[in-house]
Amino acid sequence: MRVVIQRVSKASVTIDQKVKSAINKGLLILLGIESEDNDEDISWLAGKIAQLRIFPDDEGVMNRSVMDVKGELLIISQFTLHAKTKKGNRPSYISAAPPEISIPLYERFVSKLHEVSGIEPETGEFGADMKVELINDGPVTIIIDSKRRE
Repeated sequence: MRVVIQRVSKASVTIDQKVKSAINKGLLILLGIESEDNDEDISWLAGKIAQLRIFPDDEGVMNRSVMDVKGELLIISQFTLHAKTKKGNRPSYISAAPPEISIPLYERFVSKLHEVSGIEPETGEFGADMKVELINDGPVTIIIDSKRRE
């Protein structure tokens, strides 16, 4: 699993010109899933995100987690995070998991992040044409891949 996490002051996702979900201060999480991802990846990644200290403390040092600041979460599925661009100019998405694998993993990830953080995540709609709007706070953008834990 691969995520792009953005610390935001607000974010929303719109589908068919209607806002489906919106958050204020918190994390926008773009989630890409590969076929070999499993519950171990979900648990590790959810725990890492919940504890990730990227919010400022009273001295302005990034020392607080989304839980510490009582922030919000917005999770958007994004298969393009697994694009392969080595050959040619058209990305290949061959390593992205098909919907029959990725939808259950996505749903389990959302549930696990809720379980470990105590924050009810907002979501997009799997497979929909989504318009994501955000104000990146900082800017702070972090990329984490559960297959590269070193």
